[in-house]
Amino acid sequence: MSSKKLYFRGIKDGFPICLGYLSVSFAFGIYAVGAGLSVWQTILVSVANVTSAGQLAGVPIIVGSLPLIEMVLTQFVINLRYSLMSVSLSQKLSPRVKLLHRLAIAFGVTDEIFAVSISQKGDVETSYMMGLITTPFWGWTIGTALGALAGDILPEMVVSALGIALYAMFVAIVIPPSKKNHSVAFCCLLAIALSCAFRYLPVLKDVSAGIAIIICALVSGLLFAWIAPIPDEEKKDGPNDSASDEGKAVAT
Repeated sequence: MSSKKLYFRGIKDGFPICLGYLSVSFAFGIYAVGAGLSVWQTILVSVANVTSAGQLAGVPIIVGSLPLIEMVLTQFVINLRYSLMSVSLSQKLSPRVKLLHRLAIAFGVTDEIFAVSISQKGDVETSYMMGLITTPFWGWTIGTALGALAGDILPEMVVSALGIALYAMFVAIVIPPSKKNHSVAFCCLLAIALSCAFRYLPVLKDVSAGIAIIICALVSGLLFAWIAPIPDEEKKDGPNDSASDEGKAVAT
């Protein structure tokens, strides 16, 4: 198949992801402007990152002018999974994919893009990956811009209501695996309990938002990785099964 056809096939496969990102990034745009970022700052954050959880956690750190090390540690913990996905995807890429192209692809790796690309038969070429990344990237950027502009135009009551959509997205991500695996549910509940502790308890509430996020993620994640590790047979199921689940989620 020619490079042009591969590129447009990637665009086609990425279009459902694009539609999903439009709504999520719209909510992020509203949230970021409401938190104190300007419209252009909000758009720039999405252009440079393309990571919903990382951006959501980074906004209060930026607005609060917290130390840079807190931003670095927070993003490292939250986005570590992308490094693991990129390592896995690098084994799927064709030997013809050059280093600069691999770096560009690594920038565009998200949960959904990884799931779609890793489920392809055979090696994946540069043209296909560029097409697959293009539509979600523009969906994320345009949705953020629309949300940021809407935050300046819409009434405050409507903005507050729409801002809930971003949190609803995370709830929608967590609920399905929590219903299938009680360990995931208890891990989430522990993270929620720790977060509430950092919010309300006398000494802990003085800890900055960035450090609190890091502690909640590390403690809950490491504890349940030790208590309830993933069985070897589930690991051997590979990405195809998870890719199928991701594809269903994106289509929904």
